[in-house]
Amino acid sequence: MDTHAADSGPTAPEGMTPRTIGVLIGLVVAGGAVSVALGVYGREHSPTGRAIALFGFATMFDMKVWLATAAACFAGVQLVTALRMYGRIGHGPSPHAVTITHRVSGVVAIVLTLPVAYHCLWSLGFQAYSRRVLFHSVLGCAFYGIFVTKMLALKVRRMPGWVVPLLGGALFTTLMLVWLTSALWYFTHRPPGY
Repeated sequence: MDTHAADSGPTAPEGMTPRTIGVLIGLVVAGGAVSVALGVYGREHSPTGRAIALFGFATMFDMKVWLATAAACFAGVQLVTALRMYGRIGHGPSPHAVTITHRVSGVVAIVLTLPVAYHCLWSLGFQAYSRRVLFHSVLGCAFYGIFVTKMLALKVRRMPGWVVPLLGGALFTTLMLVWLTSALWYFTHRPPGY
């Protein structure tokens, strides 16, 4: 038995220096601040119940669920292209087109979520009248905090290679949970003929 290895104690994850840990904590705090700020605004703001823009949809809820569904589809593209870029699917180096597709699909997904989030916060506010709605409200705020953390992490030099994929996975998972607790619920629970 190697006693030196047994006595060395726990080690930091690969690429984690004290400086990197500090930077990562700062990024998470910044993202957390965004999430909390959105939640506080949504809770303290008096919801208007009105839509600003329907983008051709019949109701605010139709607009929200269809834009959220489109965003979820683009997030699926994000997942597949990220898996290709990190060598989890496919063989050989990732073509440049995959990277471009990943970036464009990410921008489109986020842009599609903006009117949805705006109407959630401004028109409906942060709601907690059921577990599903509370979970949805918390996840919606968390989504933008994770997004901010990921975007900031992309700008930091010498960030360990596992950080951005982890944040991307968290972002994808959160968006899917937001979609499941809103759009999918709406599709499966709206009255017939609505």
